[in-house]
Amino acid sequence: MKKVILTLFIVPFLSSCFQTKTIVRQKAVASQNYWQQHVDYTMDIEVDVKKYRYKGAQKLVYTNNSPDDLTHVYYHLYFNAFQPNSQMDIRSRNILDPDSRVDDRISKLTPEEIGFIKVRSLTQNDKNVSFKVVGTILEVTLNTPIKAGSSATFEMVYDAQVPKQIRRSGRNNKEGIALSMAQWYPKLAEYDFQGWHTPPYIAREFHGVWGDFDVKITIDKNYLVGGTGYLQNPQEIGHGYQDKSIPLNVPSTKKLTWHFKAPNVHDFMWAADPEYTHDILTTENGIDLHFLYKSNLEEKYLKNWKELQEPTVKLMDYFSKHIGQYPYKQYSVIQGGDGGMEYAMATLITGKRKFGSLFGVTAHEMAHTWFQFLLATNESLHPWMDEGFTTYISNKAENEILKEGRNNPHKSSYLSYKTIVERGYEESLSTHSDRYHTNWAYSTASYSKGNLFLSQLEYIIGKENTEKGLLKYYKDFSFKHPTPNDIKRVMEKVSGIHLGWYLNEWTQTTHTIDYSVKSIEAKTIILERIGQMPMPIDVEVTYLDGSSESFNIPLEMMRANKPTVATILKDWGWANPTYTFTTAKAVKSVAIDKSKLMADINEGNNSLQIE
Repeated sequence: MKKVILTLFIVPFLSSCFQTKTIVRQKAVASQNYWQQHVDYTMDIEVDVKKYRYKGAQKLVYTNNSPDDLTHVYYHLYFNAFQPNSQMDIRSRNILDPDSRVDDRISKLTPEEIGFIKVRSLTQNDKNVSFKVVGTILEVTLNTPIKAGSSATFEMVYDAQVPKQIRRSGRNNKEGIALSMAQWYPKLAEYDFQGWHTPPYIAREFHGVWGDFDVKITIDKNYLVGGTGYLQNPQEIGHGYQDKSIPLNVPSTKKLTWHFKAPNVHDFMWAADPEYTHDILTTENGIDLHFLYKSNLEEKYLKNWKELQEPTVKLMDYFSKHIGQYPYKQYSVIQGGDGGMEYAMATLITGKRKFGSLFGVTAHEMAHTWFQFLLATNESLHPWMDEGFTTYISNKAENEILKEGRNNPHKSSYLSYKTIVERGYEESLSTHSDRYHTNWAYSTASYSKGNLFLSQLEYIIGKENTEKGLLKYYKDFSFKHPTPNDIKRVMEKVSGIHLGWYLNEWTQTTHTIDYSVKSIEAKTIILERIGQMPMPIDVEVTYLDGSSESFNIPLEMMRANKPTVATILKDWGWANPTYTFTTAKAVKSVAIDKSKLMADINEGNNSLQIE
């Protein structure tokens, strides 16, 4: 890699991305059953940085690739959540363990501090349509249905106010970033094989329509802007984005218009601040990594932002190697927001962190580029496929890049899962992200138990098959909306092992795993399944003569066994509470799952030794 000062968003790069989009659409057409909607956004906003308001004009071409005629469409108006007595406010004030960033803060916002998006007009194919605002959802009744296979053009004019920074989006966050602009525009809701997805926004998860964005942001000229997409007019902007070999052509006005295009994404984020500094690091394969952070940070934090940059290149390489090649030509790490949150081609993270924390959150948010932004699951319905898979791969990346040397980089996820089970707060992974009873249950399910879905697959089908499965998952489902069944089928195809039982038990129930070594009698060993969830079992036997032998007991429902050097024993049918086998020599001790990859809730009964 090399340090460069180049244009951030070079137009020729667009052609490769549009080619990618075309290929993906052809793949989708080739599938007999799969379809997804498409949007083309053209947006133009003018920002008043003193009042934190902006006026917007949006043109949206919506292509209905579904087999259904649509009589309504729906938009998300996320900023409306930041008003007293909104659903987000009420939920935060009633949940048992409110997020400290939200708590009761929304209820205390003044009219000048709230967020809103007020739609002034909306047309469908140049004719006015009727609409109604219900909280964070705009309900639109169409004049004429959008027929299956056809398109409609919607044009909207709206006014908006940026809320005080509370959750993800907002103005003047605790570190002084002026504008963290996520979920800032009227965003068309997704319609898929399950129908419309229009949950009220309570600060949890998202689901968006794949499409192309053409965005113009007019803002005071001393503000530096970064985020999703490729800048189209760098010579008019300056701020370090332009090609130094070409003369600047900056207008002599108080404001500049930043023009971005983002092909084949399902969201668009930007951030702006007059005190941003901007570094660019270009990888060997031509991906520009951008770092935007406050120039007036304390020296220790500035040092961390500088030291973050080389390891971020390694993160990009790791994820591209172990999941699939990053398809865009830029990625931005931007100080802003209220913690860490992923967006298309960029992330917002708070910047006053120790290096380990700064690198860790960057690793996690960058990994989201693959798990949710390229493999665009409905994270509202299946947050474990988003947060869990991201946790799994970012843990492995950190372990390798920082040379941490952990045998199990997911140990904390196992501990978190076991703790919530012990205390009786666990809820099924099939719960909608908004409907968990506690924030604790949501985060443990999504991050920890979701992580263990993949970690345990290493135990069930083998590490090599799991690695191959992730590569195939990306190849088959990038730029689509994969479901839980899709990841299951991919892993079945690479391993030859049936996994329907695993998907059901781990994601649709709260059944737990608990196996024990019940007894040892000379050469006879009896194992017992105590928990409701069945699993294949790895057993390590030590004999009285000091030698040892490994055994693998496949679960009957698997119809196969993982690759292993262990001695394969007869299948264990799940309905049988015990399993007996006999060894060739007298036994001294027996241990179940020495790898600790199985999330057994009681490891105390996993081994037994003859006294």
